[in-house]
Amino acid sequence: MKDNKVFVITGATGVGKTTIARYLQENYQMPRVITHTTRSPRDREKAGIAYYFEDDVSFERNHYLERVQYAGAQYGSSYEGLERAWEKNPYITIVLDTAGAITYARELGDQVVIIFVTVTHSDTLIDRVTVRGDDSAAVERRVSSPEFLRDITLPTPLDGVAYELVNDDWSKTKIKLDLLVNDIMNGRSLPKKN
Repeated sequence: MKDNKVFVITGATGVGKTTIARYLQENYQMPRVITHTTRSPRDREKAGIAYYFEDDVSFERNHYLERVQYAGAQYGSSYEGLERAWEKNPYITIVLDTAGAITYARELGDQVVIIFVTVTHSDTLIDRVTVRGDDSAAVERRVSSPEFLRDITLPTPLDGVAYELVNDDWSKTKIKLDLLVNDIMNGRSLPKKN
């Protein structure tokens, strides 16, 4: 298990974290780490695929790297979730905010590959979030939130730890991502800025 890696995709809203995670899942068969929640499943959400749906008691039986309460429900990513994903593949992926990425780096050390995704111009993010269908008031609230402002720049604890990946052009991003993944899988490391 020591050689297992979790690719943590982090950055602000709109940088392309989910697209990158999906690319790793589809092209490298990296399972997604499934997280836990006490909220009820939404339509078409399946237990063990969308989340591990828990009640207050079962939620507390897991051992969490990070957890948060949001809108009255508990959410968390657990060591158990990591182990279940690693049973499928030694390389797995999860999308986290930068606070979660810092926790993963601290707790898992060399088992973590943090990819901090950014763009050259932050206006691009507003355009991307608007295009995906969020209403303008929600977009405005999101880009002025403390979480967005925190996640727009590489946090100091991730400096020299995270690989920085500029995602202005998806075709170029995929090339850089492929180089990074292949180097990690072959035991080589790349410069952290990309």
